[in-house]
Amino acid sequence: MTSTVTACTEFLLQLGEAAEGPHSLAELSPPPALRLLVLAPHPDDFDEVAVTMRYFFEAAADITVAVLTGGASGVLDSFVTPATDRRKIDVRETEQAEALRFFGLPPDNVVFLRLPVSDDGELRLDTDARDALAALFHGIEPDIVMLPHGDDINAGHRRTFATFREMARTASKHVLALYQRDPKTIDMRVDAYLPFDESDSQWKRQMLRFHRSQQVRNLKQRGSGLDDRILELNARIAAGLRIDASYAEGFEVELFLPRGGT
Repeated sequence: MTSTVTACTEFLLQLGEAAEGPHSLAELSPPPALRLLVLAPHPDDFDEVAVTMRYFFEAAADITVAVLTGGASGVLDSFVTPATDRRKIDVRETEQAEALRFFGLPPDNVVFLRLPVSDDGELRLDTDARDALAALFHGIEPDIVMLPHGDDINAGHRRTFATFREMARTASKHVLALYQRDPKTIDMRVDAYLPFDESDSQWKRQMLRFHRSQQVRNLKQRGSGLDDRILELNARIAAGLRIDASYAEGFEVELFLPRGGT
């Protein structure tokens, strides 16, 4: 057990050094038994970085996905009958469950928290919601937490980011955050990235298309599907890094030291 903990800590410290410059995750070898928590403000946030999630999954990481809200505001009224929030939430959670089944993640590793939302349809972190997130975080004691970056036009992303950082500062062990670049991200460093090729992009496209409500909404409102939107972002990340790959998922890294430790 001690050797496993040491290996995890050494990996986190190694990855934490990525803030010194962009590093490819493909060049690192994660130890088994890493505990990874995905804080997804909406259904489909996991899928946006599915290739990186597969990288950790194939390295035997213990992955828990916490979908924080039902994402009802992201479903067009024309997509569901009746067009109620309850029905929209059911649709989005079903889509996420289907996508994660395709990915191969066991159903027990996914929790739909259904936290309250504000008038803007985004996460409202009242006292009860904060307590629920804190209980989840401290119960899992993750080594790595994946979530959207906080410099983002989406309020749910900003609120999740700020609350996570508060919790991470109270952890009793090293916690490494991988803040993912999203199409709505305003600005962030790319400290770490995972490159991928055309074959991987087709697998990722297939997974994203399980989110049919989002595919339809993006086509109607933006003129391109969710799959194209995410993969175009991945292509821009790769081009910006000037790497020999067509696509990349990009992350800003932050390493939180144990409370009162080093």
